[in-house]
Amino acid sequence: MAHPDRMVPGPGQESVWDYPRPPRLEDSGKQIRVEFNGVVIAETDRAKRVVETSHPPSYYIPPEDLRQEYFELIARSTFCEWKGVARYYSIQVGDRRAEAAAWFYPAPIPAFAEIQNYVAIYPSYVDACYVDGELVQAQPGDFYGGWITSEIVGPFKGSPGTWGW
Repeated sequence: MAHPDRMVPGPGQESVWDYPRPPRLEDSGKQIRVEFNGVVIAETDRAKRVVETSHPPSYYIPPEDLRQEYFELIARSTFCEWKGVARYYSIQVGDRRAEAAAWFYPAPIPAFAEIQNYVAIYPSYVDACYVDGELVQAQPGDFYGGWITSEIVGPFKGSPGTWGW
C-alpha cells in the first residue's frame, strides 16, 4: 500500500518520513512533563526519544523522574521487533485509572540498551503531555504512542487505512 505524500517541513520542523527504519534512539534534551488527574506524574529534561519512519517520536523518561507511586506494573507484555519485550504500567492517581498507559523495556536489545527501564507514556491515556511547554497531540490510533508537536509534520501512521504504510 502506498503512503500519502510527505509533507514538506518548514523551518525548525522535521518530517517523520525522514526518520529511519529501523528506528533510531536519540537524547532529547527537551523539557518533558506529563499530567494526570491534576498531578504532574513525570517531569524531566533527560528523556530519550525514538524516531521511526511515519511515526512521531515516542519519549522515554528515566524512571527516577517519574512519580513512581502512581505507576502499577501489570501482566501485559508485547514484542517489538526493534527493541524487544515491553512491559506495561497502569497509572492511578486518586480515583482515576488509565490501564496500560505506559510501557518500558526491562531488557532491550543492545541497540536500545540506553532506554532500559525508561518509561514511555501514551499521550492519549493521560490528561496532558508537554514538550518544552507545548501541549502534545497524541498519534492517531491506540497502537502507537507518538507525541505530535508543531516541530513534527506527517502524515502520521496510526489512523484507519494506514497499517500498510
